[in-house]
Amino acid sequence: MLAIPVLTAALALVLCLVMGFLVARSHLTKTSADPRGGPTRPWVDQDLQDDSEAMSKEHEDDEWDDSDKGENVTYVPYSPERLPEEQMVRASKRFYASMNQRRSVRFISPEPVPWEVIENVVRTAGTAPSGAHTEPWTFVAVSDPDMKHRIRLIVEEEEEVNYRQRMGAKWVKDLAAFRTNWIKEYLDVAPYLILIFKQTYGILPDNKKRTHYYNEISVSIACGILLAALQNVGLVTVTSTPLNCGPKLRKLLQRPANEKLLLLLPVGYPAKDATVPDLKRKPLHDILLRI
Repeated sequence: MLAIPVLTAALALVLCLVMGFLVARSHLTKTSADPRGGPTRPWVDQDLQDDSEAMSKEHEDDEWDDSDKGENVTYVPYSPERLPEEQMVRASKRFYASMNQRRSVRFISPEPVPWEVIENVVRTAGTAPSGAHTEPWTFVAVSDPDMKHRIRLIVEEEEEVNYRQRMGAKWVKDLAAFRTNWIKEYLDVAPYLILIFKQTYGILPDNKKRTHYYNEISVSIACGILLAALQNVGLVTVTSTPLNCGPKLRKLLQRPANEKLLLLLPVGYPAKDATVPDLKRKPLHDILLRI
């Protein structure tokens, strides 16, 4: 006769535990998932959300500039030099040979780099196309040793959490062959750190906001051109995307709220004892399809 109440109590306890687990799991899923409703993607920085196609709720009551400036654009003749075919082939081979030497280098020399070179490579990156010619990029070049060290402290603090918790075992395992971890000495050593911010929207002189279409894609193209420009002048870098460091670095560098950190590049000459993994690139037939 006593077995039934005991069993009922035990069953109730089990049910409570199961319900508690389900509720906790549901809450975890909601908080760790993409806030826009998509699947959980731990490798996506929550500070990098391209809302160019739909104004975010936090700004929907702000005043936006809806004027049509397209009608005021003037057109000028465009006639760049046209190379003979043989010269085109030679030029394309030379450029490929140069870019094929590009590697991600984590061993960077502290040797000074001329500021004019940094100006020119960033100027080159600024030639990138952008949605509606909004040019939604900001390049911050840091050479001050104290500021570089403060950046390193922020990055290493977050990167340790990334490696230990956020990234997951598979990601960490995939990186093991490259001997990377959260220690980023090159952030102190490289003569320049170039931090590239995407502007999620523009701010006009009258404080109205301007939509920046495809801002992340536009800035990513500019970053690619910047990498090519650095390679062209004999400088090296490693593309660093410090997960969840954006807000702290934006505050440190006193950047406005409409700017989100996309990429961090330590820039300099390769160290004399620099090494890189012996990697092979995909053959052309694996990346090019002719139809």
